[in-house]
Amino acid sequence: MSQIDSGRYRWVVLAAGTFAQAAYSGIWFGAAVMAPALRDRYDLSLGRVGVLISGSLAGSVVSLIPWGLASDRLGERAVLAVGLTACGGALIAASQAQGFASLAALLVFAGLAGASVNSASGRAVMHWFGPYERGLALGIRQAAIPISGLLASLALPPIVRAGGVGWGFVALGLACIVSALVGAGVLREGPRPAEDAATVLLPPFRDRRIWLLASGSALVVAPQMCVVGFTVLFLHDRRGMSTSAAAAVLAVVQLLVIGARIAAGRWSDGLHSRIVPLRRLALTMGALVALTTALLSAPIALLVPALVLAGVVSMSWNGLAFTAAAELAGHARSGAAIGLQQTVLNSFSAVYPTAFGVFVAATSWRAGFAAVALLPLAGWRVLRALNA
Repeated sequence: MSQIDSGRYRWVVLAAGTFAQAAYSGIWFGAAVMAPALRDRYDLSLGRVGVLISGSLAGSVVSLIPWGLASDRLGERAVLAVGLTACGGALIAASQAQGFASLAALLVFAGLAGASVNSASGRAVMHWFGPYERGLALGIRQAAIPISGLLASLALPPIVRAGGVGWGFVALGLACIVSALVGAGVLREGPRPAEDAATVLLPPFRDRRIWLLASGSALVVAPQMCVVGFTVLFLHDRRGMSTSAAAAVLAVVQLLVIGARIAAGRWSDGLHSRIVPLRRLALTMGALVALTTALLSAPIALLVPALVLAGVVSMSWNGLAFTAAAELAGHARSGAAIGLQQTVLNSFSAVYPTAFGVFVAATSWRAGFAAVALLPLAGWRVLRALNA
């Protein structure tokens, strides 16, 4: 492939990886958007609805590292195509589920299979973009997640009204299968850079830097899961906003996060560092969550902008950690490193909402928000040890 063609082709790889990530992320958002209809169809308690929403995330925790190892050994194309095709099939099967247990099992399997997209598409994008443009590229790829949230919020309600939750799951499944076909047709191994032998020989599971990054990221993600995750419920229950108005606040956050993730990636390219901007964002989000805590009883006109700012900054950094994991491990180990980092991140992400809800119920919303504000500051301290 010529140099010009390679320059153009990398953007095709990026588009395919972004499409794949958006299709997979649609499972979590789709279950959340369809939650009322799922509750009515299967006569579910709130706890069981929560199980369905978190099912794909739970499945991914089991499989992220194996998929990462497979990506390093077999290449991105096969891993992404097989995983997303199986994921799409499970979602289509979910459309015919007759009870809670079978539906939950299918959603867990869909998350387990579709998690291949994290290492495979991230590894592919990393290999086709140079070190001083990789942050921008992976920032664009990570913007697929809020894009998916917006699309699910817009497309699924009319689909469910027309044909029920079965049609909703079919739509999600078809999106995954189409993205698998696109990935199979587009992705191939990128240029192999020259790497330091010590970097290549050191497995991510024995690399202290990867564990520090994963641990710091697990602390920094707390506001994303708690403040953003509970925005609608807090505004509705405690501040008397309608569900639609509170959801609109969350939609604004998602829309702004698309630009924020891309901007954070570009910023990291300019600084030639992923950790420096990540640590600065961790400090900023700690301050903004603390400000929001102080404004919880303030007029809506003051509280909502603070919530939006805290939410946007809290969701802006994920691409930086993703990129840092791949770069610290090097080309040959990038899939395993991404799998490890995302496994730790997803494990904590699955725990935070439940822990936050229990803590708020035992204390108060103000105490809960204040506690969450401390966690990204702890993450800032852990990431300091990387000195990158």
